[in-house]
Amino acid sequence: MSNIKCTLCPHECVIPEGGTGFCLARTNASGKIVSKNYGIISGIALDPIEKKPLYHFFPGSNILSIGFFGCNMKCPFCQNYKISQYTGEGRNVTSEELLSIAIELKNRNNIGIAFTYNEPLTNFEFVYDTAKLFRQNNLKTVLVTNGNFTYETEEKILPYMDAMNIDLKAFSAEGYQKLGGDFETVKAFIKNAYGKCHIELTSLIVPGINDSEDEFSEEVDWISELSPEIPLHITRYFPRYKMLAGSPTPISVLKAFVKIAIEKLTYVHLGNV
Repeated sequence: MSNIKCTLCPHECVIPEGGTGFCLARTNASGKIVSKNYGIISGIALDPIEKKPLYHFFPGSNILSIGFFGCNMKCPFCQNYKISQYTGEGRNVTSEELLSIAIELKNRNNIGIAFTYNEPLTNFEFVYDTAKLFRQNNLKTVLVTNGNFTYETEEKILPYMDAMNIDLKAFSAEGYQKLGGDFETVKAFIKNAYGKCHIELTSLIVPGINDSEDEFSEEVDWISELSPEIPLHITRYFPRYKMLAGSPTPISVLKAFVKIAIEKLTYVHLGNV
């Protein structure tokens, strides 16, 4: 069997038969690139919509949330590294089973399903099949993503998404290169999603990674040019994964960033404080 290129994200991994890509979640199965763990989830919970975080999409509601394994970025400060940077044994579910659970949870104010916790789009096929089924049954679909995916991937999933929270992890090509992502791809993903579904952005402010005021000002300028109405979540970092020796983001830095953001954006939210 020959090697096959995966075109889901800008890594464009060339994967041998039975091998996996950079994300640990894509495999070459008999000459076709597919999700390695289709239907295998790492976690399931009923969460407040604000936990995604989405503050301007059905506030006060709950949403059935599921996660998988794998990620197409390698952030050394990952808050969910036990599922994003490894593969493991999980719970097998079908899209139909998730739909049944979601319907049963309507009496607890559940509005649909959120694909979250790891990077959901590395398990594209299951996300696509499940989101399509939920849409057909008039339930909401939410994607929490790093946005590090090709235009073609985004165009396939957008028709079945009601809302997204997209991470904007840095605002430079160099910053994204350190994290295993592509800056221009993420910007293009955000621009393409805007106007096609509800979007909110999150920036986790990590000391030494993306805590430059000048860089953050450029980020705010770029978001405001797209639309000053796009909500931005500025989130505090705590030491995690490969950066345990560091310190949490100083509150003073976060307050300074909020001050910069509110000059040009209508909705600015401070998180993890």
